[in-house]
Amino acid sequence: MAPATLLRNKFGGPIMLRALLLAATATLALPAAADPVHDATQKALPELMTFYRDFHANPELSLHEVKSAAKLAAEARKAGFEVTGKVGGTGVVAVLRNGPGPVLMIRADMDGLPVIEDTGLPFASKVHATTEEGQETGVMHACGHDTHMASWIGTLRNLAAMKSQWKGTLVMIAQPAEERGMGARMMLEDGLYTRFPKPQFAIAFHDSASQLAGQIGVTPGYALAAVDSVDILVKGVGGHGAYPQTTKDPVVLAARIVGALQTLVSREVDPQQSAVVTVGSIHGGSKHNIIGSEVAMQLTVRSFTPEVRKLLLDGIARIAKGEAIAAGMPEDRMPVVKVKDESTPSTFNTQPLSGRLTQLFTSRFGKDRVAATPAVMGGEDFSRFWLADQTIQSTIFWVGGVPQAKWDAAKAGKAPLPSLHSAYWAPDAQAVVGTATEAMTAAALDILKR
Repeated sequence: MAPATLLRNKFGGPIMLRALLLAATATLALPAAADPVHDATQKALPELMTFYRDFHANPELSLHEVKSAAKLAAEARKAGFEVTGKVGGTGVVAVLRNGPGPVLMIRADMDGLPVIEDTGLPFASKVHATTEEGQETGVMHACGHDTHMASWIGTLRNLAAMKSQWKGTLVMIAQPAEERGMGARMMLEDGLYTRFPKPQFAIAFHDSASQLAGQIGVTPGYALAAVDSVDILVKGVGGHGAYPQTTKDPVVLAARIVGALQTLVSREVDPQQSAVVTVGSIHGGSKHNIIGSEVAMQLTVRSFTPEVRKLLLDGIARIAKGEAIAAGMPEDRMPVVKVKDESTPSTFNTQPLSGRLTQLFTSRFGKDRVAATPAVMGGEDFSRFWLADQTIQSTIFWVGGVPQAKWDAAKAGKAPLPSLHSAYWAPDAQAVVGTATEAMTAAALDILKR
């Protein structure tokens, strides 16, 4: 063995260099500081993925989320929450009181969509159901609500196990019928803020089909659009296709209406505002040589501000009637314009909560995984919980779900990304559930910190 090299300490005594090197090596080898939130989430992730696959394989349409609600209620009871079911239909409210402090509400939505799945996943949905309109359809979690429910379970388990780290009241709700814009309103009408502790803070997340898996996006202010569904019944005077002069053709009138509607956004809305008017469905006539008496049109209308929303809805009614008058329709054959009650108001993320969560997530996940994201024209009825009481601080954030390989292919121009509501939407669920559970848990501990 070579002789040890000696150094002198400040008192003149010898220090062996080898001992110093060993000590330094030992210091470098020490594990990083434990992160209880991350560690608990990662430990639970395999079981949460089992929940996810079960939810994915067994989706339920809006207002029929009976089995999903029962599973979520059972997990909340196991974690020690006071659980009430059938709130606003199939909604679940789980309350955990932990001394004096703020009241925080965390929401997940449960409903699937009438979409036939084409993802090729081994646990792909094979469920079929009948819609309220009598249509036979496949059912799929094409909007990622299965990841929302799995993360809800992970979050409530984490927070129940970490009661020593927070004070206050946690209200976790599982909401029905988000896809129809009804569930939040139904829960509120069923006493969500009177039968249960009213929140001072409300948070939720949504998986994203336009962000890389595991990334987080927060949008201060307006985040999602107001969504209105509009039906237009275009009336006419039917007859033989060979003698159009004896008729008032509703198909031609409907075509005029479709064309004129395009001017609402292009010529009546301020270009610096956002608005969409889409005619998604048009049906009329029965045979080649018959001019029918009616055409049914279905529109989706998107906006952010109440002023733009009113402009669009008033404009649709005005254009439909005006084109009918120009076509010479008699007064009793004017179009019937109906705004359905499945509308959702725009979603507004309040300050300072949205900024606070951005800072928290950036500190936890790093700048590369957190970004301010632009508002989108999709809709979300989470907004109703804030609109019911605007003293509440409210934020919904995004968690990216695009798998890395598909992200790289899309960036290279090799394949487009499927959107939410697509039969092909298959997120990297492990990244979504893991990130969302950790983010939700960390947000709750920050809001309810001792």
